[in-house]
Amino acid sequence: MPDVKLVNVTKTFAKGRIVAVDHIDLHVRNGEYLTLLGPSGCGKTTTLRMIAGLIEPDEGMIYIGDKLVTGLPPEDRDIGYVFQQYALFPHMDVWDNVTYGPTVKAWIEEKRDRIGREMLEMVKLYDRSDAVPRELSGGMMQRVALARALAAGARLLLLDEPLGALDAKIRFELRYELRKLVNDLGLTAVHVTHDQGEAMAISDRIALMKKGKILQVGTPQELYMKPKHVFVANFIGESNFLEGYVVETDDRGCIIELRGGLIAHAIDKTRRKGERVVLAIRPETLSIEKGHKKVLNGLPGYIERFRFEGTDVRYEVTLKNEDTIVIVRPALMGEWINEGESVTARFSPDKSYLFTYPTAGLRRELALE
Repeated sequence: MPDVKLVNVTKTFAKGRIVAVDHIDLHVRNGEYLTLLGPSGCGKTTTLRMIAGLIEPDEGMIYIGDKLVTGLPPEDRDIGYVFQQYALFPHMDVWDNVTYGPTVKAWIEEKRDRIGREMLEMVKLYDRSDAVPRELSGGMMQRVALARALAAGARLLLLDEPLGALDAKIRFELRYELRKLVNDLGLTAVHVTHDQGEAMAISDRIALMKKGKILQVGTPQELYMKPKHVFVANFIGESNFLEGYVVETDDRGCIIELRGGLIAHAIDKTRRKGERVVLAIRPETLSIEKGHKKVLNGLPGYIERFRFEGTDVRYEVTLKNEDTIVIVRPALMGEWINEGESVTARFSPDKSYLFTYPTAGLRRELALE
């Protein structure tokens, strides 16, 4: 099981005018399932293709195991690569697609046939060995592509949006099959996606990217519960953002004056008086009560919109200072509150996050491009 290391890796296009990957460092551990997550154009696929050797970095070094692979062609990197669009040979049946790698490597027939049989049984397609790609569903073709990538004995699996072309239900089912398969085989995997739900469900760790940079690397729980960047708090899950200034600090945290004179308490002890900040609150950590009440971290307002979403109820609340926040509560918890009613939204100081106000502005910092 190889690990992968990227050291100060940079890639530009259009003669340096477009910076796709900007001096990133990344360590994918042995046997780890790591996901490169981020919006379209953030550099995640370019990073994967550099690991694979399909393109070369302008600067930096890439290691697979203890081997420096910068400059080596893909066939010398011992990898399996799964494309979003399958890239199966349309004139070959399933068996020939899966055994293509062992055949090209001139493995003896007995070994090639054993590997082909094992791979197809593993992805539950041995009974479709004689089918050609056009006779298969999208989910089946993706499993054939996975079996072909693994058949040549690679210990590092690279997956570029492998579930992106599938229907939602099939995608939901296959992501768990894929994760179990990689785990059972003891592989190291690097998976590219823009789908945060997919990344949260299958990853040991996630590297969240924006504009060619890695903003944070951590477990799904760490990125959700302890975001280190305002963009992370917005892209992983959902957050409400309220702007303000620190007006008081003590050994318990700080007090923030929000727009319109609203006051909020946070447990962050690193802030200085007068600092401009952004307060982030997850919608599901907010409670809601009818009427305006003077309570710790109580934000008065009224229900602008009410949405029933099955298991949850979603409230859009316009606060007294005209900011809008979203509150998500379990549908079976308490009575529902109607549109137009006065309410108090409340949150615990330890369930909020403080970020320094971005120099480029909050809206621009949260933008996906």
